[in-house]
Amino acid sequence: MSDVACEISRLEKSFGPNQVLRGIDMKLPSGQVSVLMGANGAGKSTLVKILCGVHSPDTGHIKLFGSPFKPRSPIEASRNGVITVHQSINDGVIPDLDVTSNLLLDNLAQPGKRMFLKRAEMKARAAKIAKSVGFDADLDVAVSRLGIADRQLIAIARAVACNPKLLILDEPTSSLSAVEAKRLFEVIKTLKRDGVAILYISHRMSDIRAIADRILAMRDGQISGKFEGENLDYEGAVTAMLGQKMSDFKIDVAEGSSPVLQLSDLRLSDESDPVEITVSRGEIVAITGLLGSGKSLLSSILFGLEKPASGKVYLEGTIFEPKSPADAIYRGVHMSPKDRANNAVVGDFDIEANLTLPFTKNFSNLGFIDRKRQYSVCSDMIDTIGIVCQSGKDAIETLSGGNQQKVIVGRWLLKPCKVLILDEPFQGVDIKARRDIGGHIRATSDNRATLVFVSELDEAIEIADRIIVLHEKAIVGEHVNRNIDLSELLSQVSGNSNPLKQAEVIE
Repeated sequence: MSDVACEISRLEKSFGPNQVLRGIDMKLPSGQVSVLMGANGAGKSTLVKILCGVHSPDTGHIKLFGSPFKPRSPIEASRNGVITVHQSINDGVIPDLDVTSNLLLDNLAQPGKRMFLKRAEMKARAAKIAKSVGFDADLDVAVSRLGIADRQLIAIARAVACNPKLLILDEPTSSLSAVEAKRLFEVIKTLKRDGVAILYISHRMSDIRAIADRILAMRDGQISGKFEGENLDYEGAVTAMLGQKMSDFKIDVAEGSSPVLQLSDLRLSDESDPVEITVSRGEIVAITGLLGSGKSLLSSILFGLEKPASGKVYLEGTIFEPKSPADAIYRGVHMSPKDRANNAVVGDFDIEANLTLPFTKNFSNLGFIDRKRQYSVCSDMIDTIGIVCQSGKDAIETLSGGNQQKVIVGRWLLKPCKVLILDEPFQGVDIKARRDIGGHIRATSDNRATLVFVSELDEAIEIADRIIVLHEKAIVGEHVNRNIDLSELLSQVSGNSNPLKQAEVIE
């Protein structure tokens, strides 16, 4: 068996006049993790889709263990040992089936399998697959009832169970907790020892430092840099990815003016400590914590999707108890949700329709959409937030994940609001797109209160005036974003620090 699992030579791909891949040369060694970094639109997704048989290249060659490899479908790629876990979790699970059926789906679909299977036997096999990635959940529950993190683990477990020779993981930890990510890294180490080649697409420094053997930077459809060795040059890879150096990001901390949003004695559960938060006009507050810390629950409460166990929320001094998201929007609270595939993107709509979706009536006259006005407003937002597309008439599913995320964030910036809630706004986007989105959020923050819910600390530091840490549905730390003690911040996020009083601020 060749030491090089996959070799790509002079690979090119165009869609109409748009040349996406421009002579890709890449080698993926067996038993190594090759991290692929690239800005949104660099061609990463197209490259992955060629490797897994969704697209065919225009020119170039792929060899798998020294033999020509031209998969005509994902099934054919899978049968040759090339297994992919896509960034969109819905591509890896079937929500209407239970966990057991999802975990065994690839095995059951193989030719020659008997039609009728014993349920007990299926559950035993599914339990073994789930255990391989540390997944612990009811195997009989429908996947549609599970959160995005559990769905992601199911997709990863399915892939590992297929005995891959080349495993492609696209942003696999974007929805996983630190504990779940650590379990995934242990699985990856086992696969490496078994000689599996792994192509790992991520921009998370914590992921790269934990597992990368080499980094491949991609820009404008080409490989722009290769980095390997004991001391991987992460900063050099970022520079190669972007084509320019990114200076240290510093913000001028805003103090805020009058209070807009106040949480008083708010309990996220009957057992949790009360949460007290005040966010002022012109202020951006990041709320961070591990999965299960209460971040998403708090955002859902503020948008009328959930109810608190007790306590009050005040909006500009008036009690705020939204009956629904529509009620929250009517009262001036906008929210960009996480998991854009399930909760935000409408695949059948173009970019303009997706951007204006919550505010359609503002672009209507006697029941007809004012297309000219809609086009003008959307064009301005596309330019302002840097959405890479041909025009607003493009189908949103033609965009990269990062550009789709820009559309969803831009949607809630189209109209003024009193409170803007952003739940994981940087999920699945590259560093440059993150800076684009964050820069626009800060540039437009003067006349509202902004709450940003993030899991990654660097994302919080890049955008917030103040950072609040949640652990087990209670506040354990609060920091003004100025010379923060990062070790203390990390301890609070992981739950290894004594809870702080809310008045205690680190400057």
